[in-house]
Amino acid sequence: MTVSRDPAAGALAGLRVVDAATLFAGPMAAMHLGDMGAEVIKVEHPRRPDPARNHGVAKDGVNLWWKTLGRNKRTITADLGKPGGREVFLKLAERSDVIIENFRPGTLERWDLGYDELSARNPRLVLARVTGFGQIGPYRRRPGFGTLAEAMSGIAAATGEPDGPPTLPPFGLADGIASLATAYAIMVALSARERTGRGQVVDTAIVEPILAMLGPQITRWDQLRSVQPRTGNRSVNNAPRNTYRTGDGQWVAVSTSAQSIAERVMRLVGRPDLIDEPWFASGAERAKHADELDEAVGAWIGRHTRDEVVAEFEAAQAAVAPIYDAADIVEDPQFRALGTIHEIEDPELGPTLMQGPIFRLSGHDGVVAHTGRAHGADTDEVLGELGFPADEVARMRAEGAV
Repeated sequence: MTVSRDPAAGALAGLRVVDAATLFAGPMAAMHLGDMGAEVIKVEHPRRPDPARNHGVAKDGVNLWWKTLGRNKRTITADLGKPGGREVFLKLAERSDVIIENFRPGTLERWDLGYDELSARNPRLVLARVTGFGQIGPYRRRPGFGTLAEAMSGIAAATGEPDGPPTLPPFGLADGIASLATAYAIMVALSARERTGRGQVVDTAIVEPILAMLGPQITRWDQLRSVQPRTGNRSVNNAPRNTYRTGDGQWVAVSTSAQSIAERVMRLVGRPDLIDEPWFASGAERAKHADELDEAVGAWIGRHTRDEVVAEFEAAQAAVAPIYDAADIVEDPQFRALGTIHEIEDPELGPTLMQGPIFRLSGHDGVVAHTGRAHGADTDEVLGELGFPADEVARMRAEGAV
């Protein structure tokens, strides 16, 4: 397990990010930046916190997802629709590098907080706008959840068994991919700012990054007028490629994207004769014989334990992976070597494990300074830093502005 260090040592130390988004894609983008040392200030409505605080499982009433999603963030409250909350937001814009928001297009403008107003206070500000369908087009005002992006991007149509329905992932895949795209876009905009001296608007439509990850499906349709079929765990490009049950009731996944790997697998499972078949020399042709190949591989795997399968495949330099759940991940020596899992002291849960930053830098550590904090926990402190005297903060609180 990795215990995180001082965020001031992070590669993005000195960068201030305002997270005014809710649920997943925008807040997760802010989380990625915070992991690298950026100061992140989470702005939530005084009476309607980010719904992510109540999403998913809880322990003794303590939400677990928020502990990860809200990590490395100071939390304040402000009602941007009220004059006091609007002024708080403008003060934040003056002193920040990035604002991330996911209101429906036109909402910030209705509050007189569009990019014209924000950049007038801070021409170097980068405003990242994360919505389901972007800031323009006929769908721009539709509610934009990741599920809709997964449906419209093509991934649901291509996922599932051939005779089954389109299948959605059981977690926020589109949001997660969009969060990475947004963090990348923000860093691109900040790089451009170094040359131009000015910030700009980032427009992330959640439906686009996941579509971009799905390979040449658009080009395939354009050139061949065909779409990728549902094939379950199999591939139309190579075989054997599937999940297989081991003799001790566990599961492994096998991949043979490379011809040499496919040959090693068949020698390992005792069917070198199949390598001499004319169709074996092509991944696409092997895929047409997936039943025969799966039977051979599955029978051999079914006679061995998971550990034996992994060891034999590794010795043969063939590609296999055990199918893990969370209990396996926290015990795996590779994840331990990478420092993937961080142990963080949480005031409500005590020592708490969570996945850490998603990459390493040779010169800077990724940081998880603290878990997700309570709603509005840092309001007084942050507003004081922005120059609001205590009596004005008390007045705004009484008015419901913070």
